[in-house]
Amino acid sequence: MTYSRGLLVAVLSLLPTMGQAYELSDWDSVTAAARGQTVYWNAWGGDPRTNAYIDWVAEQVDQRYGIDLEHVKVGDTGEAVTRVLAEKAADNEDRGAVDLIWLNGENFAAMKENDLLYGPWAERLPNFSLTAPEQNPEVREDFTLPVEGYEAPWGRAQLTFYYDSGRVDAPPRSIPALLDWAKANPGRFTYPQPPAFLGTTFLKQALLALTEQREALYAPVGEADFEAVTAPLWDYLDRLHPYLWREGERFPSGGPQMRQLMGDGALSLAFTFTPTAPAAGVLDYQLPPTTRSYILDGGTLGNVHFVAIPFNAQHKAGALTIANFLLSPEAQARKQDLALWGDATVLDMSRLSPDQREAFTRDGRAAESLPPPSLGKTLREPHPSWIEPLEQAWRQRYGAQ
Repeated sequence: MTYSRGLLVAVLSLLPTMGQAYELSDWDSVTAAARGQTVYWNAWGGDPRTNAYIDWVAEQVDQRYGIDLEHVKVGDTGEAVTRVLAEKAADNEDRGAVDLIWLNGENFAAMKENDLLYGPWAERLPNFSLTAPEQNPEVREDFTLPVEGYEAPWGRAQLTFYYDSGRVDAPPRSIPALLDWAKANPGRFTYPQPPAFLGTTFLKQALLALTEQREALYAPVGEADFEAVTAPLWDYLDRLHPYLWREGERFPSGGPQMRQLMGDGALSLAFTFTPTAPAAGVLDYQLPPTTRSYILDGGTLGNVHFVAIPFNAQHKAGALTIANFLLSPEAQARKQDLALWGDATVLDMSRLSPDQREAFTRDGRAAESLPPPSLGKTLREPHPSWIEPLEQAWRQRYGAQ
């Protein structure tokens, strides 16, 4: 009898880890199953403001749903994808170490291609309807690939240039004009080294502006003549690099270092994928008050970022509950607040009540800080299959410098 009781206790102790049954059609069953779970969210950890926001999310889901959210900080989302892929190769079907991943683009494509995703589930979230997907189809597409409910949107971004108006009267408004500006202002511009996200984004932006075969970028790279399509990009970079910071022999590691170079006065022109980041940098005293931001005349790359759940996540109910909370008006308004993070919402304001909409107008900006940029045309991201070949070609040409 004693042995049986001990065995029963041991089995019951495993239930929170194994997870209770739930039905996506019964959201109360999802939140009930989520209570007591520890969710491991693998998300980029390279920005203090982003990390602080995720810490706030952790506090909220603990208080509201009894979920312990652990932010697993990664330098590259590919690290988490590689881990899930290794678990699948080892026949780990239900004891995965990753419960939720912040991803998009090539990483989503890799997980989808290798059947590493749980779903479909995203459009079953109660808050998904607030995105008004019929009017905003970008929440259903990731770098040209249909999402099909395997990831949920939670933010959007657009490539945004910023400059020190105390040093620059007329910033370049196109990629060709950037080369002329760099020649006239040597050492005052640079871009992060690929495969850093912003570095690869700069390559894609320049390629879209320079190639005569733009449509080829929206189909798999294997269907195109890679050398012919990208030849104008390498010719451009060969001419640009001598006029970059450190004469193109060294490159920043990413957006934070490029922002620091702007704050230190080493650069006069830079760019970010978070449109409100320059204004936030002014508020945080990381950038001079003369900082201004803008979009190139022909438009810049923009996309939506998502969260996904691996096929073998141990705590799916908790991950689902967090994904739904991330789409709540409260969480989205706080994320967009310039004083906190400044990441743009994916919600459609027409789906919100007047009180909910008002929260998105309170961004905590100081009166003297610059307003968010007036965003222009958004360019679609190329097919994700172009990313790795572009990065490899860049390394072959410039990586050994």
